Amino acid sequence: MKLSALLSQIKTVKVDGSTDREITGLTYDSRRVKPGTLFFALKGEKVDGSLFIEKAVAAGAEAIVSEDAQIKTRATNITVADARDAMADLAAAFFQHPARGLKVAGVTGTNGKTTTAFLIKHICEAAQVRCGLIGTVRYEVGERILPASRTTPESLDVHDLLWQMRSAGCKAAVMEVSSHALMQARVRGVEFDVAVFTNLTQDHLDYHKTMEAYFEAKARLFSGLSKQDKKKKAKAVINLDDRYGAQLVQRFEKEIPVTTYGVGVHADFRASNVRIDFHGTSYQLDALGRNYLVRLPLIGQFNVYNSLAAVAAASAMGVDVRASVLALATANAVPGRLEAVPAQRQFRIFVDYAHTDDALLNVIKTCRELNPARLIVVFGCGGNRDKTKRPRMGSVVDQHADFAIVTSDNPRKETPEDIIEDIKPGMKRGNYEVIIDRRAAIFKAVEMAQPRDIILIAGKGHETYQEFADHTAPFDDSAVAREALASRSND
Repeated sequence: MKLSALLSQIKTVKVDGSTDREITGLTYDSRRVKPGTLFFALKGEKVDGSLFIEKAVAAGAEAIVSEDAQIKTRATNITVADARDAMADLAAAFFQHPARGLKVAGVTGTNGKTTTAFLIKHICEAAQVRCGLIGTVRYEVGERILPASRTTPESLDVHDLLWQMRSAGCKAAVMEVSSHALMQARVRGVEFDVAVFTNLTQDHLDYHKTMEAYFEAKARLFSGLSKQDKKKKAKAVINLDDRYGAQLVQRFEKEIPVTTYGVGVHADFRASNVRIDFHGTSYQLDALGRNYLVRLPLIGQFNVYNSLAAVAAASAMGVDVRASVLALATANAVPGRLEAVPAQRQFRIFVDYAHTDDALLNVIKTCRELNPARLIVVFGCGGNRDKTKRPRMGSVVDQHADFAIVTSDNPRKETPEDIIEDIKPGMKRGNYEVIIDRRAAIFKAVEMAQPRDIILIAGKGHETYQEFADHTAPFDDSAVAREALASRSND
């Protein structure tokens, strides 16, 4: 595509050099530059992309997009007011606005995004609508499964993935949309058919500073719906039982069509008569003037909400509610989301991604509903993240678990000892011990388990690594739990 054609899609401050250049690729990573590439010099929180411009030009970059008009290179220099906005707009144009040819669902909220997205994809596929996925666990493009670099990748990657989905024959796509992504224009130019709000609880305050700012970041997904091309007829699906969800309904119900879900009597998609056991969850769904019996092979009240959101979103995408209900009965467990570790034992082990106090409370309550003799929780908190949630997470475990093992999560650039000291103020009852080595902590939990106990290993879920200050080491909670079970059987 000609650079001149691309530049017609954005507002530039200054252009130095020829625009009669053929652009064959886009990137913000200088290591991926090839001849014909347009390179975006983004200003990150830690690294300024302009430091890599010379390297990009040496590798064959035809043009550079940056916010610095002083740059001089042999490549065409394009100065813009906001490089992230420009990258999103140029990526959408370069990949021929792929979202326009797909039914796109975006899911935002603190907890439940991953499971809701997986369920939407499952429902679409069951209805013979091939659906791509972008989310925390992985990206799915047709038959290909790709590792996820982050929950919502950069805008250039988003448009590239959507284009690949269209090329692979997908008719729909579902993506998790993080608050960071909304603040950093990562979904700019993506035209959604439906936007889902799950809930909002304390998280990411290291980035957003206040809950109000965090909420406003989430709200951007919905304010964007009313500004889209009207051909999409975008809808919002919102958890009415969440107080922030109720605020979103009040704010946007006059601008865009809103469908609500929850267990309250005023919800459009309402669950009642909920029953939970080791085999799954069942409830009555009242929606669009009819009622249905839902059987879901996922455990927990929070999965009632996730499934309600998925059915309501699928309905907004054109899937019949009855077909969605039938599909839920065959849904697979989501990796690391209350994932059962196979054990020929009289006790149970679950692995869950819960890394906020609210998510931890929800998963612990679910385990309690299964009536264990004891609930043993192995958990820690991530380093270089919101410190204020650490004692809150400790308090949740202290109040609702019979015993806890406080351990290392992803300490990153903090010491595990310092993180655990931040957790301890919430552990008032003293029903815990500290084992910093996560592997040893899991082995200890398995070793002490007795008949009818439940072990919950929380915080990392699907992750297969552990992040330290100077390296990343392979680590999989489920795999380590299986090793511990094998070791115990050999005693």
